[in-house]
Amino acid sequence: MFSSLFSTAPPADPHAPNFHPVSSKFSPTELFGELKPKDTELLCTSSGFITETQVFYTTTPDGKSIWCQLIHSSVGLWYPTIQFTCKIYDPETQKSTWKSINVSNFTCPPTGLDRRSCKADEFSFTHKSKPDSDYPESYIIQANPAPDLQIFLEVTRPASASGWKIGSGDDGGYSKFGPDASNPEGYVIHRFWPLMKSSGHIVVNGKATPVEGQGMFVHAIQGMRPNLVAASWNFGNFQSPELGGVSAIQMEFTTIGAYGVKGAGSGGVAVNIGSLVVGGKLVAVTAETKYPGETSDENAPVKCRVTHLKPALDADTGYQKPCELLFEWAGPSLIADKPGTYSASLNVDVGDIQQPKGLIEKVDVLAEIPKVLKLAVNYVAGTKPYIYMWINPAKLTITEPESDVPVEVNGHIYNEATFIS
Repeated sequence: MFSSLFSTAPPADPHAPNFHPVSSKFSPTELFGELKPKDTELLCTSSGFITETQVFYTTTPDGKSIWCQLIHSSVGLWYPTIQFTCKIYDPETQKSTWKSINVSNFTCPPTGLDRRSCKADEFSFTHKSKPDSDYPESYIIQANPAPDLQIFLEVTRPASASGWKIGSGDDGGYSKFGPDASNPEGYVIHRFWPLMKSSGHIVVNGKATPVEGQGMFVHAIQGMRPNLVAASWNFGNFQSPELGGVSAIQMEFTTIGAYGVKGAGSGGVAVNIGSLVVGGKLVAVTAETKYPGETSDENAPVKCRVTHLKPALDADTGYQKPCELLFEWAGPSLIADKPGTYSASLNVDVGDIQQPKGLIEKVDVLAEIPKVLKLAVNYVAGTKPYIYMWINPAKLTITEPESDVPVEVNGHIYNEATFIS
């Protein structure tokens, strides 16, 4: 499928589009693609340049953030690197527990299970199915990444909040790179559980703490060298137990200059996908493409946007970090007896350089990724990719179909801003 990965032949028309965003592929009523069992099966590819990750994000009612991540990196001819990463952050104490380890004896699938499950000596993700129940899917997450940390969580997806990708069918979800979308040079895909219930416990330095909360799950694959996929990323994950469970998520990436609507040099295309859950039900799936120099339509029927506000130069990283971010959603209702449009917005203050608000960490990406991947990626000299991670109390304003009265929901937003080039 990706035979052109190592091709150096130029396209017949150098100004032909060489990026095909999933956010422009489907009509507003076709954006919701329900996940099938195979969609969350792990590829665990051992050849080519493919980075695959599964991440479970949990937020507790008092704002604690817990996430667990598998990263499977295939880099050319080298043997894949498999990592387990987790971070636990308590905003009250401002204490952060961060582990990132290369695992041993990785197996997918474990005996008697399908490829939605995996295990290693240090962790396991075990998928369970209960069709036709109120919670048809769950994962058991167990991890012992270090002597001072143990994690046990059960995460369950309610039937009313379907897993989704953008668009149905085998081609749903894929943004493709290269002049020929039927034979791409690479691809990006994200698949989500927009809402899950989390329960269990964590043990840090011998002290056990119960965990009860809600969150989301994402399975993402980058089918090309990661430095060619994007110049920047944004991620927003708002969760609230109010109204029976509210979730608002976004994932955005902006292409590098080499990939755009008019071939090389026309990049900087922003692809943003997201969803809204209200009352424990998935009510809208949204997607939007923004091209360089384009002015966004404030009255667009579908919105999926994040805007960096009050940028300030961070001398530590060399990037203009936002002091505030504005997230916006709008899309057709997925609820049969509520036709019309759901819309929502959220403004979060993450503070300035001197006085940050909710800053968990500024992650130096090159210090964290495996050495073999660092060598293969060969980032441009002087480039220092950074990820800003925040969690803050936030208020989501929701407008339901045929209503002029917005509803305000209090919760917490975990968000990231990644700068690569």
